[in-house]
Amino acid sequence: MSPDTTAYNNAQTKEDQAICNLLAQEISAHLPQAENKIWHRHPVWFLDGNPVVGYSKLKDSVRLLFWSGQSFEEPGLLPEGSFKAAEARYMHEAEVNKKDLKRWLKKAMHIQWDYKNIVKRRGVLERLK
Repeated sequence: MSPDTTAYNNAQTKEDQAICNLLAQEISAHLPQAENKIWHRHPVWFLDGNPVVGYSKLKDSVRLLFWSGQSFEEPGLLPEGSFKAAEARYMHEAEVNKKDLKRWLKKAMHIQWDYKNIVKRRGVLERLK
């Protein structure tokens, strides 16, 4: 996990910090080959330059976002935005189901849409995996 992600987590309230630390630990453990950095002011993990998962502090919760999550076909993930992203939101650390998270992270490795080239393709997504 990058020092910038640690700083991001440490800047949160105690409850949100616990959620962020748990998410970061689980993501890093299950996607060890992923590059982690702050992207658009939030921690994001990339595989081959393509964003796959990240989280951000919202007003009332911490949002876990999978860029290709709508293709996971998982009931615990809700569609987000107009592309293929899906999210889960947490208000308390105990709400994070590690078993679900592990399954979603495995799918994040194997189901990917090409977000790193979305601008070059003028908003058109192509499936990578």
